[in-house]
Amino acid sequence: MLSGLSELGQAYLCILNVYSLTYGLSGALLGIMVGCLPGLSATLCIALLTTLTIKMAPNDAILILICSYVGTLYGGSRTAILLNIPGTAANAASCADGHALALRGEAGRAIGIATSGAFSGTLFGVLCLAAFTPLLAEVSLSFGAYEFFWLALLGVAMSGSIVGNDPLKGWLMGTLGLFVAQIGQEGLYAHDRFTFGWSQLSGGISLIPALVGAFGFAEVLTTLADPVERKMVEMRDSVLPRFREVFQYWRTVLRSGAIGVLTGLMPGVGEDAGAWMSYAAAKAVSKEREQFGKGSIDGLMAAETGDMSSIPGHIIPCLALGIPGSAPSAVLMAAMIIHGIQPGPMLMIEHPQFIYDVVAMTSLATVSILVFGLFLIKPLLLVLKIKRTVLMPIIFLLCTVGAFAGASRLFDIYCMLAIGIGAFFLRRRGYQMAPFVLGLVLGGLLDKSLRRGLVLSDGSIEPFFTRPISIGFATVTILILLLYIPAFKSLVTTITGTISRQIQRLASRRA
Repeated sequence: MLSGLSELGQAYLCILNVYSLTYGLSGALLGIMVGCLPGLSATLCIALLTTLTIKMAPNDAILILICSYVGTLYGGSRTAILLNIPGTAANAASCADGHALALRGEAGRAIGIATSGAFSGTLFGVLCLAAFTPLLAEVSLSFGAYEFFWLALLGVAMSGSIVGNDPLKGWLMGTLGLFVAQIGQEGLYAHDRFTFGWSQLSGGISLIPALVGAFGFAEVLTTLADPVERKMVEMRDSVLPRFREVFQYWRTVLRSGAIGVLTGLMPGVGEDAGAWMSYAAAKAVSKEREQFGKGSIDGLMAAETGDMSSIPGHIIPCLALGIPGSAPSAVLMAAMIIHGIQPGPMLMIEHPQFIYDVVAMTSLATVSILVFGLFLIKPLLLVLKIKRTVLMPIIFLLCTVGAFAGASRLFDIYCMLAIGIGAFFLRRRGYQMAPFVLGLVLGGLLDKSLRRGLVLSDGSIEPFFTRPISIGFATVTILILLLYIPAFKSLVTTITGTISRQIQRLASRRA
């Protein structure tokens, strides 16, 4: 306990210098600017910044990425309020009440409330991140090759629900990512696989070109193919919120913060789920539920608190188990791996201080969005006036430079272009790229763990199903897959409903 507090204090001291503060504030500011542009996501922002920070020290690079992650999701509330277009998917729940307030001439008040909710939610999530991540990481230290295999497979199984509404498409993209991860020399004996005699493929498909192509170049093509222009509501009132007005919703903040963190802990559930579930819970218990959708402060506070508190919630399983809970956290995890930090059970042994460093980084991001959100409103809104036809070519240039900068290979640019074009057509058919990246990131771990486990057991698969933790992961993975079968899901619903009714009857008899 005391050693943990000491390491946490050391982490805070390490970022209290000019360089770290500059990196963190710059990352958050850039993230807010990206979030203010409808259609540009936190996933895109992290993918592009990964390429630009590839030569930096790991902690400095991850600091920029985490601050940009938090800043982008917060910045998306601007367009939700002023344009009725969510800057990111997580801000969709803020559209109804936020834009309704803006139409009543209270755009500044709505932005102030959104900022207060975002700050409170992220702060609540940071406290949970500091408390629960080390505990979960210590439990995961008992994992071996067999457990790592099921952990990686569980992550790919989660790809069915990480984005979108069609689990089959998610699994197909996750499987495609697993296949692409096998290209090149395999990890144990360095034999070439799926290279077809092409020496450039012996090194495999690098993560950076894949990330930039799947999210950066594909986003450029998608945005230019489907341009969206809307008129912005003007802001005339003050942004600074009244303390009394914010404090009276403390129950909403605590409830929405807890819901956001819990949804973040469930891999495959995105930030938007935290926002919508928090919004629904606030509406269910609110005394002003008839105002929801018409400019409710309670509803806007719940939505922004829920989506922002889910960010630290997603980082917890990402660090402790190596299973990202959303598309941005999947790209963040890939960036950590690129910088030599392998999230997962071995993190507490290889980089024990890093967990506390992430807590400090997220804290700095929390303070940054409060400062920028309240005191740089009008300058940040100028970003909304940039035309897509001007912005997208710049992003394409950054994609090209970023893909080449990692290893200085022209082949990586070709990979970025090929993956980006493929991702563009797949996205138009409803296939999302986050499961693909998740499969690509976990593919190496799954392959090596399976092969090492088989070597240790002399080719027997029995230990994969008999070790206690392995059978637990195997059961959860199989249940997740079965729950997408309508007949099995209906059976489970019937059984749980019957048990619930029996419990209620017993309780009523005792009463």
